[in-house]
Amino acid sequence: MRHGDKINNLGRTHSHRKALMSNMACSLIEHKRIFTTLAKAKALRTYVEPIITKSKEDSTHSRRTVFAYLRSKEVVSMLFKDVAVKVADRKGGYTRIIKTGNRLGDAAEMALIELVDFNEIYANGKEAKTEKAKTTRRSRAKKPAAKAEGTATETKAEDAE
Repeated sequence: MRHGDKINNLGRTHSHRKALMSNMACSLIEHKRIFTTLAKAKALRTYVEPIITKSKEDSTHSRRTVFAYLRSKEVVSMLFKDVAVKVADRKGGYTRIIKTGNRLGDAAEMALIELVDFNEIYANGKEAKTEKAKTTRRSRAKKPAAKAEGTATETKAEDAE
C-alpha cells in the first residue's frame, strides 16, 4: 500500500525515474518548453523548481549541487547564465503547465510545460501593462512653467543684442 506516499512513481524504478527527471529537466532548460504527459509534467515541476531556485546564487557549491541533478555541463552553464538572470526577482513558480488534450494512441492526458519568463506571448502583454501603469494623472503645471522660463531667457538674450 502507498499510504502517505506523495511521490508519483510513474511506473518506473527509482534509478529509471531519476534518469527520466534529469533528462526532462535538461530538455526543459535547453528548449524552454517541452511537450509531455500531464503526470510527467507535474513530477518534473517538483523536480526542476528547486534546481532553478538553487541557480539564483552563482557559487561553486550551488553549481556542483545543480550538476549532481542535471549531469550536463552545457545545460548547467545555460541555467546559470540565461535562466537564473531572468528569474532573479521571481520568488517561485518558474514553470507553467498547460493542458493540451488527450493523446490519440492511448488517450493519455498531454501537457506543455514551459519556463514562465521565456514565453514571448505573455511577456509582450506584460510589457504593455507596465507602460500603461507609468501614466499619471498629476498636474503638468511645472512643465509649462519651465518652457515659460526658457522663452523669457530667450527674450532677454534677444534684448541684450
